[in-house]
Amino acid sequence: MNKAIFLDRDGVINEVKTKRVKFVNKPEQFYFLEGVKEAVTLLSHEGYMLFVVTNQGGVGLGYLSHGHLEQIHDYMVGELETAGGKIHEVSCCTHKPHEGCACRKPEPGMIWDLAEKYELNLDSSYMIGDREPDIEAGRKAGCRTILISGSPSPLYGADYVFPSLKDAAEFIIE
Repeated sequence: MNKAIFLDRDGVINEVKTKRVKFVNKPEQFYFLEGVKEAVTLLSHEGYMLFVVTNQGGVGLGYLSHGHLEQIHDYMVGELETAGGKIHEVSCCTHKPHEGCACRKPEPGMIWDLAEKYELNLDSSYMIGDREPDIEAGRKAGCRTILISGSPSPLYGADYVFPSLKDAAEFIIE
């Protein structure tokens, strides 16, 4: 069975709610956080299968289309591949918040679906996120959890806390 890293998108891979961008609704609004490309490359080269699991309720709410979301993810995956990393799949919940679906984090549906499809060992895998729903989804799925947080904040029961994805990646491969 394969080991995996499940990455939340907004706040882990790219900027959100910053001076430059509030929400990402098109590729030109997608700004990688510092060290992310290096982190994805490092984890890819260590034999981890990398997946993005992201709630994108803006589609369900009508702020962006499925096509625009695909363009954003194609851009993200392409840039990470150019840097030497590999994202095996991007899984999105595009339902409206509070719709009660099994795929929207904090529910573990996206992680379980990917685990079944790619024969992943969740015990040796990590869910990395910046918010409580990410950590809760990882715990429910049976993964180790890493919270990305640049300030003292609630730990949400995460197994580990790091200020950046690059710091988390260096810890994982040690």
